Amino acid sequence: MLTFLRKFRKDDSGATAIEYGLIAALVSVAAITALGLMGTSLDNMFTTVSTELTNATNSASSGGTTGGTTGGDTGGTTGGTTGGGS
Repeated sequence: MLTFLRKFRKDDSGATAIEYGLIAALVSVAAITALGLMGTSLDNMFTTVSTELTNATNSASSGGTTGGTTGGDTGGTTGGTTGGGS
């Protein structure tokens, strides 16, 4: 029985697995905490990006309101010059 206890005390093969398990648990807790703290700001950011993309898509499909100039004294940048430049 005494030799069994001595071998048991020297055998640390399971300690590494337990250490890795504790490290994984600590990393998980840190990640969950960080996401919980940043959750609202991330949600707001993704909502803003989604809204801007939707607005840009709608603007592009309806012809848009901005773009290049097409003639006049400023010169044409899309489709050549069509105005009365010099």
